Amino acid sequence: MNFNELKLDSSLLQGIADRGYKEMTAVQEQTLVITLGGRDVTVQSQTGTGKTAAFLITLFERMRQNGTPQGKKALIIVPTRELAVQIKKEALLLNRHMGFTIGSFFGGVGYTKQLALLKKGLDIAIGTPGRLMDLSKRGHLNLRDVKILVIDEADRLFDMGFLPDIQKLLQKMPPRNKRQTMLFSATLNRVSRRIAAEYLNNPVPVEVSPDKLTVDNISQEIYHVKSHIKMNLMLGILKAQAPQNALIFTNMRHAALRLSKKLQLNGFHCQYLTGNLPQGQRLKIMDNFKAGKFAILVATDVAARGLQIDDLEMVINYDLPQDCENYVHRIGRTARAGNSGKAISLASEGTAGHLEAIESYIGMKIPALAADFELFATDSSEGFRIGTTYRKHGSRKNL
Repeated sequence: MNFNELKLDSSLLQGIADRGYKEMTAVQEQTLVITLGGRDVTVQSQTGTGKTAAFLITLFERMRQNGTPQGKKALIIVPTRELAVQIKKEALLLNRHMGFTIGSFFGGVGYTKQLALLKKGLDIAIGTPGRLMDLSKRGHLNLRDVKILVIDEADRLFDMGFLPDIQKLLQKMPPRNKRQTMLFSATLNRVSRRIAAEYLNNPVPVEVSPDKLTVDNISQEIYHVKSHIKMNLMLGILKAQAPQNALIFTNMRHAALRLSKKLQLNGFHCQYLTGNLPQGQRLKIMDNFKAGKFAILVATDVAARGLQIDDLEMVINYDLPQDCENYVHRIGRTARAGNSGKAISLASEGTAGHLEAIESYIGMKIPALAADFELFATDSSEGFRIGTTYRKHGSRKNL
């Protein structure tokens, strides 16, 4: 179904066309037919399916239809600063011909610019629960003005312990029959369903199955390899396939740091992303990666949700995740916006036991490939002591 068939506001249609969107994804088609009529929804959909555009198009069209009465706002609640920034960027692109005022609000930065934006007045706020609570308590953000609410990545919000904050925020908003609420989640677990029952107005459920996402556009492969030669195999894969860019996942922070330095010693331009890095540094790393300033990003699952790279060519699971849902989130970083992508997993002694649950969850067997001897590459970091500094043959250098 084409966006033009929805009879949207002409300014919004121009923004959609500028963005390059033509045919709707499954989640967009199933969601918009409900939400454009003002109904509440609970949407179960993985990242990479176009859900951000689904709720932004709803939001813009509904606000334009209603004339945006003075003081009324739309609010999008997200789990992380990175996701707030990314949604704001997408919103600004769609808003190019509409003229709404959009702001993002999150911790880790000063209040000056955010308070100035609120004082000036805005139509759409995108924020993390902690900063939104703080601004509300200080009297800078009036939640009674919220007429359209989006709760994005609900499962992630609740996993991160934000349930009490979400409930407090909802209690400060107009009653559920006086606002439109859209809840998006990769999985509609017990907590998400309880929130929907208590705070949404007879929501219509929309479900896009995860197995369809993982199968349709992503080529999946897995190699079974001993842990002591796993690095050699990954180096060989990277050299043989030479992806333009690649996102490599590890399960532990120290493993991400160590792996990124080993890749650097093998001549690859890469950086690492973990949850203990300052937010400003994390945002800069992701912006530089998306801008193509370096080709390989090694990350823990802090980057599995919310990191949007339309042209990401390859995802490598250096460690298979223990949580089968995280496998879907990880590989969903590629094959976005209708593109194809490749996901390669390395199953070694420590993580191979997670494979059965992953395959059961996605509803398919991941094709297992045998690695020929020629695919293993020499590891130039062998013999270096990897840390904040590295050593070889008695020398000491800063990496």
